[in-house]
Amino acid sequence: MIHITSLTEGLELFKALGSDIRIQILNILLENNQMSMNQLASELNISNGALTGHIKKLEECGLITTANDSSGHGNQKMCSLIQDRIIVDIEKPIDLTNVFNTSIKVGQFSSHDICPTCGMATSSFVIGELDDVRYFDHPDRFNADIMWFTKGYVEYVVPNLIPRNQKITQLSLSAEISSEAPGIDNTWPSDISFYINDTKVGTWTSPGDYGDVRGMFTPEWWPPNWNQYGLLKLLVINHKGTFIDGLKISDVTTSQLNLDYKSNIRFRIAVEEDSAHVGGLTIFGKNFGNYDQDIEVAINYAPIEQ
Repeated sequence: MIHITSLTEGLELFKALGSDIRIQILNILLENNQMSMNQLASELNISNGALTGHIKKLEECGLITTANDSSGHGNQKMCSLIQDRIIVDIEKPIDLTNVFNTSIKVGQFSSHDICPTCGMATSSFVIGELDDVRYFDHPDRFNADIMWFTKGYVEYVVPNLIPRNQKITQLSLSAEISSEAPGIDNTWPSDISFYINDTKVGTWTSPGDYGDVRGMFTPEWWPPNWNQYGLLKLLVINHKGTFIDGLKISDVTTSQLNLDYKSNIRFRIAVEEDSAHVGGLTIFGKNFGNYDQDIEVAINYAPIEQ
């Protein structure tokens, strides 16, 4: 997902999308997941030389990625789409000069109460035994890059290091997440709820537990019939309410949460037993899935009015 917070910020992306051929390239990659330069050129009926400039422009804007593939005949450059959504905010943005950014590893939760099926893994090995909740207390969990469970919750303490005498005007958290099915199932809905300091700020329904193709950053040793990738979701809480990827999911605001520089911030992500869809949760970290990130946090702040 690309989140553009001003028209000026999105200028280069808008230029990239202002081409019929580049829009065709994106549509083709949406349908085919991955294609070689030769295949794309043939599909578009243009030369490889003409295609190269368009691919470079889309790659510079972060819409696609390219990689050399020597597994077939010859060395081919493969093209893949890496974004599933573009959000453009054209309102006057919150002052982004006053922002504290941090990240939290998947396994650095402060408390949990989860039910099997469950497990965790680093980029190199599975932590302990699968479906044994006790390993969620194992010291290796701090290095976990992927976690999954059927129901329950994990809770993280968000570092709050904004300057003194400041209030929090916007809280943004992004993570790659999906459902947790027995094996994999691209159609396996799960209601995933989000809490800040015990206040439920909203729920998002994950469509499935994705395993049709290997995740871009998922390690080679990871079994092909296990969770491969998720969807990158952006949770934003500000003075207008709570949003997922720009769509409002509740009326909970930062004013109601009453957060400032002294606040302890606890972020809980849960699959509740009484939900309509109890389909589990998978959280992907930096070395799994399609996005090279952990749980990313941005805290916008402004002076407390006297």
